[in-house]
Amino acid sequence: MTLNDAVARRHTVKAFASGQSLPQAEIDTLLNLLRNSPSSVNSQPWHFVVASTPEGRERIAESTDGEFIYNRAKVVNASHVIALCMRSDIDEAHLNNLLAQEEQDGRFTRPEARAGQDKSRRGYVDMHRYELRDLPQWMEKQVYLALGGLLLGAAMLGIDATPMEGFSPRALDKALGLREQGLTGVVLVSLGYRSEEDFNAALPKSRLPQDAIFTFI
Repeated sequence: MTLNDAVARRHTVKAFASGQSLPQAEIDTLLNLLRNSPSSVNSQPWHFVVASTPEGRERIAESTDGEFIYNRAKVVNASHVIALCMRSDIDEAHLNNLLAQEEQDGRFTRPEARAGQDKSRRGYVDMHRYELRDLPQWMEKQVYLALGGLLLGAAMLGIDATPMEGFSPRALDKALGLREQGLTGVVLVSLGYRSEEDFNAALPKSRLPQDAIFTFI
């Protein structure tokens, strides 16, 4: 499948075929994609909770009760559901873990390169924490970078997907014990095979024309 084919085929699935599981090899590919997602100054302010069992999906589905009940079936009938979460803070422990991992992976050829990376990353974190005062929003942006890659990767594999903001973050955090881990839910993604009830599959895409969204200079 070409990239253009995948982009044309991809749509937000409205109904999944219950009881059909994706091959583990394809899930592993998507998890590898998430792990290697880009983030500003390699901050990696995320955590991903993967539900592959009925029990796991049911825990995530608790966050769709009430006003978001329309999304419940998309959670419980999917093969896998991933809760993309962000950290509540980029603290000293996380900064040190990032630097240690980069050193272990051979990112620094000189001691000054290690010090420079640490200083640069801390500079961005401090800027968003103290000057712009938008650290949570900055971290959330990194999670959405990962989301975009996940959706494109799923499309390239022919996997149907549904991103969802229609859930209660408070209920999700409680169901998964996220706050105790210094995390909070940002967005859900259901993955699987669409059912015949997926009305969106038969509808044409609707996007603004090229000359309305691109400026060439």
